Amino acid sequence: MQREKWFKERTYFSSDFKFLPKLEKMKQEKELTVSVCLPTLNVEDTVGEIITTIRREFIEKNNLVDQLMIVDGNSTDRTIERAKKAGAEVYLQDEILSGAGKQGGKGEALWKSLAVARGDLIIWLDSDVSNFKPHFVYGLLGPLLINQEIVLVKGFYRRPIRRGNEIEKEGGGRVTEILVRPWLNLFYPQLSMIIQPLSGEYGGRKEIFKTLPFFTGYAVEIGLLVEVWRQFGLAGLAQVDLGERVHKNKATVELGKMSFSILQALFTLLSEEKRVVKDLFYFKEYLLPEADLCFRKEEIEVLIKPPLKELEEKNQDGC
Repeated sequence: MQREKWFKERTYFSSDFKFLPKLEKMKQEKELTVSVCLPTLNVEDTVGEIITTIRREFIEKNNLVDQLMIVDGNSTDRTIERAKKAGAEVYLQDEILSGAGKQGGKGEALWKSLAVARGDLIIWLDSDVSNFKPHFVYGLLGPLLINQEIVLVKGFYRRPIRRGNEIEKEGGGRVTEILVRPWLNLFYPQLSMIIQPLSGEYGGRKEIFKTLPFFTGYAVEIGLLVEVWRQFGLAGLAQVDLGERVHKNKATVELGKMSFSILQALFTLLSEEKRVVKDLFYFKEYLLPEADLCFRKEEIEVLIKPPLKELEEKNQDGC
């Protein structure tokens, strides 16, 4: 499938799926179950409202979500308390598959969520969104219900950014625009029409995700995107317009560290394809300049979690 044809056929709008009884009927006819998972870390200001909205709209009013959960990465605020109060199942990241290591970070949280998710389909949502609306869920769920060929559906949106006391309508997604989109155009041009390759709102088929490796940290999104494309081509991908997404923008220094981890993953992907030699580039020490011409060193290392299916099979064999 060529990218222009894919863009025309596999780019949806959340409003395409706003008639929820139709989605519920498709879900029942296909005998599918759905898990919604939020990876959380110190998001007490937003997590309760997101969970309350999902529970009200998709569990109480409609039968579209069968499991609503968080995987928490050691929050020190009231995130867990508010998630429980709002009605979510709470799992602690370090306690899931504890024998498989505790690297922490988002990628590990998503990988581990597959071990406790009961649904056939899983929807992952960022938990720091301050303008969450129901279409974030049904927009992602719709393409998976109407087309069995779709493995991964990515959300995309307009991303405002705060500059001082002003909020500009565009300007968020800086790592995407400065790093990831140029990289995709250079090395993975078939994926260049993915509008938000790093979107934290996406979903897909759990059993297939369990056969895929997961990068740790912030590299998880680009890794999954490329891996699904490798195995299923553009036909396995879709994207849906979710309107506007508002969250707290990260400081530039934090974006630099995020970019460093994503670059590690991107070079690893290219080395797997024998387009670069990994030993020539891999370095995990990140230097941050500070006052008086000093540098602060941080160790940022992206690891690859094996396909969860392999781990399950080893455990079944008693290894």
